[in-house]
This record gives sequence, C-alpha cells and structure tokens, in this order.
Amino acid sequence: MIREVHVKTIEDLMPLLTDQEYRPDLGRNRSAFVYRGMTNADFRMVTSLRRNCRQLQASLEPAILKNFAKYAVIEDPSIAQSVWRQMIMGQHHGLPTRLLDWTQSPLVALHFSVSEDSLEQMEEHDCVIWRMDITQLHSLLPEKYQQVMREFQAEVFSVDMLTRAARSLEEYDRDMGDSAMVVIEPPSFSDRIVSQYSFFSVMPMGMDSVEDFLNAHTDRTVKYVIDRKLRWRIRDMLDQLNMSERTLFPGLDGLSRWIARHYFVKTKTDEE
Repeated sequence: MIREVHVKTIEDLMPLLTDQEYRPDLGRNRSAFVYRGMTNADFRMVTSLRRNCRQLQASLEPAILKNFAKYAVIEDPSIAQSVWRQMIMGQHHGLPTRLLDWTQSPLVALHFSVSEDSLEQMEEHDCVIWRMDITQLHSLLPEKYQQVMREFQAEVFSVDMLTRAARSLEEYDRDMGDSAMVVIEPPSFSDRIVSQYSFFSVMPMGMDSVEDFLNAHTDRTVKYVIDRKLRWRIRDMLDQLNMSERTLFPGLDGLSRWIARHYFVKTKTDEE
C-alpha cells in the first residue's frame, strides 16, 4: 500500500531528507530508497516510450532501439553488446524508452519537483516526490534474478547483471509479467549521471500502472505531496544548498538554465 504524506512546511521535509536506516551488519546508516520528483502531484508515472508510441509501444520499441544503436555505435562501440546499454544511453539522450528516472538523493528529487519548464506555473499545482524501497522491490523478482544478485553480492542491478538474467526484452517481459520490475544503476558514462545519482526502473510491458503495482505489492512506498505555496521557498533553499541546474546538468546548457531561472521576474510588468 502507498502511504501519502502531505508537506506543508519546510520542517515537514525533514523525514524525507533524513531517510536512512541503521544496518547492524555494516554498523552504518545506509538507505535502499530511490526517489522520483515530479512537478505535478496529479501526474502519473508514465514512460517516455508509452507517451510517444501509445498502444504500439511493444511493437515499436525494438525498431527504436535498433535504429538508435545503428547510429550511436559510432560514438560508443560497446552499445552493440546489450539492449540494456542501448536503452540507458538512449534514455540519457532523450530517446523514448521503457525506463523511468530515479535518484538515490532526495535533494535531487526535490530539485526536479520544483523545476517547472514554465516558472509561471510554480504556484498553480502541488508537486510530488515518490519513494521506493529497492530491497523490497527486488524481493519480488523471479529466483534467477535474485540468484544473479547473490552472485554479484549486490542489491541493485548493473547492465552486466541484467544481461546475465535476461538477454532480450521478450525474456524480461515474460519473467516480470505485471508483478515485478528491476531497478538498475547506469554506467557512469557522463557527468550528468554521476551528479544526479541516477537509477532507472525497467518497466515491463505487462505493467499498465506503476502506481497500482506499488500499491498492491509494496508497503514501504511513500508519496510526498508538496504544497504549491511552498515550492518557491524550496526552490530558493535548494539554490542556496548548491542544488541547481548548474550542478546537476554540467556544461553550458545547465548553466544557462540556472541563470535564466535565477533572474526570472515573478511579478508581471505593465508591458505584459
């Protein structure tokens, strides 16, 4: 079942920002949570592949990946080795894929939840951060996937691990059905992936609703709904904490987006 938490003050954010658990086996505080920030609390978690290809996503996905790999191999020859590597690199460059973006940093998720394309909409709707427990999700996986995790002594999948468990999209979809999914940590092939502490969930074609799956199969999923009146306050706080486009999107594009927002004028002038 999904637990819903409403954030109406800065202080209400503290449980989210201090989400850690003590691991007696390590003697350390470590978290198995990943987070996804979204600008509108009413938005559903839908992959870019589903939004782009709608009911034809299953039949069009192989062609999308094949054509991407055909041209991208010039830039990265290793992309031909794995469909999962093609998918991750494609997602990074805006290709429609079945991946959903997550981060292990609640601050990064908070940044994305309060970063509207149109800053004039900041106070028009509540935003949201989703929290999932990777350990609980992976406990739902078929035995051969759990065996791979034991072999690698890992709690989250890498490209090599997922390739070992499922060599094709069809095999993955058969294994997962609508009751399981893998969370994968991408290779650090760009500064952006490193800065954003990126993870992806690999959505099986049989899963029509991520929210319904999480509600039915997990009890540690949390939906933090952040009040619209708090969004500018949080945005300014994150900038002071050096959590902005300038640091999360290294390069001139991120710098330009950060400067544009820094100088955004909230009050309309008589000329508008």
